[in-house]
Amino acid sequence: MRRIGIWIALGGLLLGTAACGGGSGGRSGETAAKESLSVGFVAEPANLDFTSTEGAAIPQALLVNVYEGLVKLDQDGKIQPLLAEKWDVSPDRKTYTFTLHKNVTFSSGAPFTADDVVFSLGRVKTDWKLKIKSQLDVIDKVDKKDDTTAVVTLKRPSNGFLYALATRLGAMFSRTGVADLANKPVGTGPYQLGVWKRGDSIRLDANPRYWGAKPAAGAVTLKYFKDATAMNNALLTGGIDVISSVQAPESLQQFADPNRFTTIEGTTNGEVVLSMNNGRPPFDDKKVRQAVRYAIDHKALLDTAWAGRGKPIGSMVPPTDPWYEDRTGDYPYDPAKAKELLGGKTYTVKMRIPNLPYAVASAQVVKSQLAQVGITADIEPLEFPARWLDVVFKQGDYDMSIINHVEPRDMGIFADKSYYFRYDNPAFGKLLASADEGSEQQQTDDLKQAAKLLSDDAAADWLFLFPNLIVAKKGVTGLPQNAIAESFDFTGLAKQ
Repeated sequence: MRRIGIWIALGGLLLGTAACGGGSGGRSGETAAKESLSVGFVAEPANLDFTSTEGAAIPQALLVNVYEGLVKLDQDGKIQPLLAEKWDVSPDRKTYTFTLHKNVTFSSGAPFTADDVVFSLGRVKTDWKLKIKSQLDVIDKVDKKDDTTAVVTLKRPSNGFLYALATRLGAMFSRTGVADLANKPVGTGPYQLGVWKRGDSIRLDANPRYWGAKPAAGAVTLKYFKDATAMNNALLTGGIDVISSVQAPESLQQFADPNRFTTIEGTTNGEVVLSMNNGRPPFDDKKVRQAVRYAIDHKALLDTAWAGRGKPIGSMVPPTDPWYEDRTGDYPYDPAKAKELLGGKTYTVKMRIPNLPYAVASAQVVKSQLAQVGITADIEPLEFPARWLDVVFKQGDYDMSIINHVEPRDMGIFADKSYYFRYDNPAFGKLLASADEGSEQQQTDDLKQAAKLLSDDAAADWLFLFPNLIVAKKGVTGLPQNAIAESFDFTGLAKQ
């Protein structure tokens, strides 16, 4: 699926909190420290298999920490080596030769070789259940040259291929470690699964077989909370060390004492999307969708729902992407224009949202603003992730929803007419295909046009860019400034 802000708690899709990327990636053999850290989150994963379960919560917990890929994204969104120490690209841009680190093992003790690269990338096509697996359809074949050399041949040049390998799609699996992915993850990363107390927490323990630099913390506990107040209280009383993503920005004043707490504020690539079901009335009518966009006062919404934290963007492209353009001017707040587009008609719609703080708070503002132009939105909070994913994401049984899509460079989800937006414009897909195969400049130009087309069509409304707000006890170091990747990288976290 595509990233979603909830995903701190969900998977690559839409979770209410943003995933955090970056972290340290040293490769020496230092000894792991004995101390442990506890990090608060708001949405527990339903299982641990991100090859078959949508949502951001699973890769947020496991990617980079338990599972590693050939490459990874740093906090600036740049591709960096991981299990591959280097790679070469052929002049025709269709052949990638990856040189792998030597003496790497999985947490099970099995060696990591080019055979596992062939196996893992092959499984994306044959075994993965997620829609995003199509991002690797560009692969023609994967071959083992020798134990430390894997060669990937593409059907055509692709600007997005290497980037896709930095997401969960590029995670490397052991040929003998996929029997029970939902409960027993086996990776090459610095951590391995310790204890999972369902409904409460997941503990990751330092992997004693890790091939690179040992993580600073000997164990990290991901503690899951039902609401923002409980998570805030846990930090105030010493129950946790870090709030991974602040779910009540108006409460930040509680943590203002610099002698007790550290606050990090950065950016994410999580777009909080007001989705409209393009496949059924009334939002199969472009004019009604456009009316919604004119009816939303985004600044007032951001100030009211999220204490002014975040950034209006007006499109499915965050400012960290090279093809970002500020599209907030496409649909300025204009209730009169909205009423004109509606032609005097009134509508009643179902707004089915995840029961996550940002979605609930935003929905109240959207409901109030839409009422001013003749659209009555009946809000129905659904338990997240299970109920929301089933009813809205899978069945498409909704009129409007609100979710934070946190996956990097996820505009392409609009090209799939079966995706829950039910958006269908072949011209959009052609722009994406041209962008992927062309030069860097053509990629930028085409994706700018694609973002403009989505906006012109009012395929959805983009309420705001979700901020990266982290609060921690004073003395906790290694906190990520930005949340650009799918994972919350724990490897650099430490206590002074």
